[in-house]
Amino acid sequence: MFEIRNLAGLSADELFIAFSEAFAGYEITLDQQEHQKMLNRRGFDAALSFGAFDNGRLVSFTCNGIGKFNGLATAYDTGTGTLKEYRGQGLASRVFEASIPFLVEAGIGQYLLEVLQHNEPAVSVYRKMGFEVSREFNYFVAANDALHLKEKLLPGNYLLKSITLDELGDVSWMWDFSPSWQNSFEAISRKPEDFRLTGVYCNNELAGYGIIEPASGDITQLAVSRKYRRKGLGTAILHELAKMNQHSGLKAINSDIACKAIEAFFIHNGLPLKGKQFEMIRKL
Repeated sequence: MFEIRNLAGLSADELFIAFSEAFAGYEITLDQQEHQKMLNRRGFDAALSFGAFDNGRLVSFTCNGIGKFNGLATAYDTGTGTLKEYRGQGLASRVFEASIPFLVEAGIGQYLLEVLQHNEPAVSVYRKMGFEVSREFNYFVAANDALHLKEKLLPGNYLLKSITLDELGDVSWMWDFSPSWQNSFEAISRKPEDFRLTGVYCNNELAGYGIIEPASGDITQLAVSRKYRRKGLGTAILHELAKMNQHSGLKAINSDIACKAIEAFFIHNGLPLKGKQFEMIRKL
């Protein structure tokens, strides 16, 4: 008999062990420090996250991030997994359904997740659970030695410099698409010290910017004002972000598939398209 309960009181070590076992063999792996950074960035709330326990051992889990998405209180799946020997028993679905009354009681209005498109069994399960596709995403990944970034020399009236979140201000007018949960300013603001920002200015006007999490090599945002595009600013920003990177590789996760310009830009700079995800939402 499995016990389903929240993850409050579970140690970081216990959660990481279960996470590592559940995701062994996946194309992207995390060490414990990276795992903790991921949870922090995505708004992990142990009291509103749930798991199935077998004699006290966590064998299936859903780690939920809590925050706002499109103005609505939202729970976000920041990691769902089941240990290999416990798969095929419907545990993930049971854990999710058991969590719903607690999420609703906490005022959560919707549940958001992302799933690899080639993971057809998971996509099928989510559809049966009432999730609908809201967007499709690309993700780009490359080892540092595979990049072919060229340093871009900007004209004298352009200035590339490090900036802070406060200096950046509202830049939504630059976007071709809204950032995903993990790339949003709400996510970045949870631990801003984990991120580095660079901006390009033209005659003191912000013309473009980029944000990276150096420890993971994750480019969270990169945008250039429409009137300054096709002048090499994006390349200059990407080159600067790559210099800030402390990871063995560089990646850009959850780029909207409808934005062909950013897809061509990353591929041209040596960040190949590695896969696609669905963003899916269920109203609670």
